[in-house]
Amino acid sequence: MTQSINELEHDIEETRARLDRTIDQIQGRLSPASIVDEMLGTVRQSPASGLYDGALEAVRRNPVPVMLIVAGVGWLIHRVARESQRRQHLDATMNGAEAVPVLKTGAARVYDPDRPTAHPAADRVADGLRM
Repeated sequence: MTQSINELEHDIEETRARLDRTIDQIQGRLSPASIVDEMLGTVRQSPASGLYDGALEAVRRNPVPVMLIVAGVGWLIHRVARESQRRQHLDATMNGAEAVPVLKTGAARVYDPDRPTAHPAADRVADGLRM
């Protein structure tokens, strides 16, 4: 009986060791460096590998201009996204989401809920009748 318990414990230790090795291999494959290496290897094996190698060589020879180009494109994308958000906000405002009622009496006035509502046309008629 003691021998079978010892064998079971040994088997469990071997299984744990194999599991640890498997986990280490998976973690190694999922590291950012490994993923980038795998992606680069895939690109280099593709038919466009000459284009990739040429672009990589151009970046190595001229890093500053490439960085300026990337910064400019990034800035452009940022501005376009910001302008799009601004337009969406204005559209929501103009479509009534945050609209403020305005009196249409010749002179545009903003509605103020704290002031009593004035009716200029009715007031003029009433003033005309009083005269």
